[in-house]
Amino acid sequence: MRNSLKTELQLLIFRNGSVINLFIAINVFIFILVGLIHLGEWGMDRHHLGPYPIISWIENFTILPASFKVFLTKPWTLLTYMFMHADVFHILFNMIWLFFIGKIFEEYLGERKFTFVYLIGGMMGGILVLALYSLIPALERDLQDQIMGASAGVMAIVIATATLLPNYSIFIVFIGSIPLKWIGLTYFILDLILIPYGNAGGHIAHLGGAIFGFIYITQLNKGNDWAAPFIKLFQKKPKSHLKVVSRSVKLAPPIEKNKEQIVNEILDKISKTGFKSLSEKEKQTLKKASQDI
Repeated sequence: MRNSLKTELQLLIFRNGSVINLFIAINVFIFILVGLIHLGEWGMDRHHLGPYPIISWIENFTILPASFKVFLTKPWTLLTYMFMHADVFHILFNMIWLFFIGKIFEEYLGERKFTFVYLIGGMMGGILVLALYSLIPALERDLQDQIMGASAGVMAIVIATATLLPNYSIFIVFIGSIPLKWIGLTYFILDLILIPYGNAGGHIAHLGGAIFGFIYITQLNKGNDWAAPFIKLFQKKPKSHLKVVSRSVKLAPPIEKNKEQIVNEILDKISKTGFKSLSEKEKQTLKKASQDI
């Protein structure tokens, strides 16, 4: 029996118990689309005068301004700026960190908490930029700055994972195995001390994401899950399989679940508790279903 299109897309996204593929795909798609538009405008510009009107409009509409007054005219940029990148290396390094550290995060806390920390961490990074550019005199002269990139959200995931699993080591080429706590601390200190040397908005956004990631895990360890309201938005209401037969109260014979129902239940379990919580039978079922796509 063939899976529905919705189930097939879910399997492609959650094949490894991860929603990271979806966020990477969105970032890469937007980067390529903007790049193609830029290429088209460049090719049509006989005199290479620039700036290009369509690209300028896209950037003005999506990139976060450092000026709070300008931000008030386009508040949606607090979210959209996270999906815009300046160049290939900018998006490449962000997606590499998101993939490898994000997989560790999701394995222990699930994809819905990952989504919450990634998105809210990115937004907190933007909020810190808006706040400090309004409060620090040295930054007031740079209110024309604009902020873009997934770095704040990625930093929130990195620091959250390092706080959750401080002694979890990852291997870095030419360096060796390093505990996450030292990686997170190093990046935090570098972003802090590099603010005066350029890209102040980017470094501040990183710090905002990092602070949120740290506080979120600290609160989670105390039993306060800030992601709970967010997770409830995506929880399905349990369906009743009881039937009333004739006038007597009887339970209908158990309804045999089809393949798609079973797969959807497994995907929902991954969303709530992570891929690690699956039994071997459930993992095999998911693997077999993904091979049928």
